[in-house]
Amino acid sequence: MTRRVSIFGATGSIGQNTIDLIGRDAAAYDVVALTGGNNIAQLAADAIRLRADVAVTAHDRCLNDLRDALQGTGVAAAAGEAALLEAAERPADWVMSAIVGAAGLAPGFRALRQGATLALANKESLVTAGPLLMAEAVAHGATILPVDSEHSAVFQALVGEDMAAVERIIITASGGGLRDMPLAELRHATVAQAGAHPNWDMGQRITIDSASMFNKAMELIETREFFGIAPDRIEAVIHPQSIIHALVGFSDGALMAHLGPPDMRHAIGYALHWPDRRDLPVARLDLAQIGKLEFQTPCETRYPALRIARNVMETRGKAGAVFNAAKEIALDGFISGRIGFMDMTAVVDATLDVMSREFRLNEAMNTLEEVLAVDHLTRMAAQAQIEQMEQH
Repeated sequence: MTRRVSIFGATGSIGQNTIDLIGRDAAAYDVVALTGGNNIAQLAADAIRLRADVAVTAHDRCLNDLRDALQGTGVAAAAGEAALLEAAERPADWVMSAIVGAAGLAPGFRALRQGATLALANKESLVTAGPLLMAEAVAHGATILPVDSEHSAVFQALVGEDMAAVERIIITASGGGLRDMPLAELRHATVAQAGAHPNWDMGQRITIDSASMFNKAMELIETREFFGIAPDRIEAVIHPQSIIHALVGFSDGALMAHLGPPDMRHAIGYALHWPDRRDLPVARLDLAQIGKLEFQTPCETRYPALRIARNVMETRGKAGAVFNAAKEIALDGFISGRIGFMDMTAVVDATLDVMSREFRLNEAMNTLEEVLAVDHLTRMAAQAQIEQMEQH
């Protein structure tokens, strides 16, 4: 029997790796929906190859180009936010949530309401609305499976284990493309330098987030929300080789480590085939060739995003939504040349301070609409911080 699957964020790196796996056994899948952004040629080509029911671009201005590319193929074309939500409401057994940013929130919630298995690669969902997302899954009998390599590793290490015996969770970080740059030079780092990763092939935004460790900050928060473990039991360690993706420490002193090549198809494939394991087209590790594995404690002077994440984990409530929105605007500011690399943290810090005066950050949010409202207000506040920096 074929499985109905949808891929949100199909043209990004996670989406393309998912399509690679599905395309190797296309007869086993009925592709319901593929969604993307500006890369219409890729979206259309994949939709045609996988015979998707519908292809959706997030941008209304791209609709005519998508229709032209799909003309005569039998694949429907749609565009805009309403079309994304409609695609998420189409019945599917397995949904990849890989839209980057807060834009991935609402489609993920809609997919859970269909009782689907949600393969979660959208970091923002747990960071901004973790309690709501987990409650939504329970309410509709849906399953959430982590696709971040770190959280997939933790999930796998916990199979058959009792969470009560878990003492700590350690997630690893490569340190990003700037890990060897002298601290004094970081403020002058360029977008090109921050956007080059030594190990992983990822999009520009997440690669820069890796260099600043904002992505690891997000993953610390995700770990707290997904696994329900206290913040003081969550650690991050720099591991330049990116071979160990996470470790789980137990009350008897044992550490369970998950090792694998730096290839996102491993975590995606695990989520795609769960609870089974299937053959995957990933490299097999040669430990003798690797030779050694290195670990370093991350310096919070170099990576202040980790400090902010710990405060967010302690506060919870609205803090995650504020943190994420401010981080996205700060990243936009760096990419556009409006602020420097180290200024991103200053923007996030200042925005959290401003928003703490607007409302109590530790107050829980009860609806997705409330999350999106906080997100909107925070983006305006963060933009104002960047404008102030430009004036000085």
